[in-house]
Amino acid sequence: MDFGFIFSSAAGELFSPTTAAYALATLGLAVHFGYTGLLNFGQAGFMAVGAYGFAISTLTFHVPFFVGLLIAVVCSAIFALLLGIPTLRLRADYLAIVTIAAAEIVRYIVTTNQLTSVTGSANGLAAFEGDFYAMNPFPPGTYIGMNNRDFFIRVVAWAVVALFCTLVWLLMRSPWGRVLKGIREDENAVRSLGKNVYAYKMQSLIIGGALGALAGMIFTLPRGAVQPANYGTELTFFLYTCLLLGGLGTVLGPVVGAMIFWVVLSLTQGILYGLIESGTITWLNTVQAGQLRYILVGVALMLLMIFRPQGVLGNKKELAFA
Repeated sequence: MDFGFIFSSAAGELFSPTTAAYALATLGLAVHFGYTGLLNFGQAGFMAVGAYGFAISTLTFHVPFFVGLLIAVVCSAIFALLLGIPTLRLRADYLAIVTIAAAEIVRYIVTTNQLTSVTGSANGLAAFEGDFYAMNPFPPGTYIGMNNRDFFIRVVAWAVVALFCTLVWLLMRSPWGRVLKGIREDENAVRSLGKNVYAYKMQSLIIGGALGALAGMIFTLPRGAVQPANYGTELTFFLYTCLLLGGLGTVLGPVVGAMIFWVVLSLTQGILYGLIESGTITWLNTVQAGQLRYILVGVALMLLMIFRPQGVLGNKKELAFA
């Protein structure tokens, strides 16, 4: 078993575009749940809306890259309004039910055969990343073991993550952010002070959803394709795993949680595949090993919740509202 290859592959996941996309989407969940107390179980839907909004506008309407990006963010804001208007005045569990259902509705809509010419149905859409890579300032060559395209997407993805981590950090230190934290702890007390709790919740839902939409774009650009199967309900729960690993009410927690999540997945897969190939494990095949790694991550998450429920970077005070 080649441990050097296994560990190098796992280390490569630390700064992969997929990890960056998970970090950004989890940051959106931190705005929703960690700071505002909104139980959003449909972040995968926001990611799908962003990815398809960008891909459809690029392929069907041939808009420039930045116009497609703007369309994706606007679509996510409309999606947030459609979810928030009927639910944010109600109990938190209503939002959870609506968001998880809405995310599935989005996924089923894009797989409809009647929309194949627009959404690609179950096959998805491809070849929409040309304008993005046309902006690549790095000439052909090798950069830290990567070609110029891979290096470019990593630089952009993590620059976006750093930018929005900074913006969220500044927002949460502002009076607006302190109101969100107050809503999380006791929204009736905030309402008694004359604050429009409904408006603040809606703003939080839109901002966190926009982060999810941007994450959906980053998630698809390296692949050059957007497919509905990638936006199932399990994606949202993976994001919650990242959030719990890093810490609920933190800015860097989602980033650290996403890194831990993907490194652990890569390590467990590499070790299990190595043991199977060497004949050490004969009662598993590679397909079963792929599922077993999620079980191992789940066990690790349960242990974390027992011994450090606030997450790696979290504060025990942040658990008071849970």
